[in-house]
Amino acid sequence: MTSPASKFFKLLKIVVVAAIIIAVVRRFRGQSTPDATGQARWQPLVDQAPPPKRTQPVKFAEPEPSPQTWVEPADGECPASHLIKGNADSGIFHVPGGQSYERTVPERCYATAEDAVDDGFRQAKR
Repeated sequence: MTSPASKFFKLLKIVVVAAIIIAVVRRFRGQSTPDATGQARWQPLVDQAPPPKRTQPVKFAEPEPSPQTWVEPADGECPASHLIKGNADSGIFHVPGGQSYERTVPERCYATAEDAVDDGFRQAKR
């Protein structure tokens, strides 16, 4: 069995070690310890010039509109310059010679398959 004095010294060691750890952590985190009056002793702030005030509101550049790569069909048919038919409801485009090309009513007409893909369409399976 340990004596009360032995228990006291073990407890005292724990308290001292804890106080040292707290002091080190505060030091590295930049926190201050209170002085005799209980008020924290903060390090003075470094003099810095305030940021310049803006006299005019910030204007952001308008995004440039992307060039339209498709045209509207005329009378339900694509013009000769834009033969690829796009169906906006399904998100599918049909190329000449494809299985469903003749029966597809276009909503958009593209010059190239890449233009249709760039617009978010996918090619019909056949």
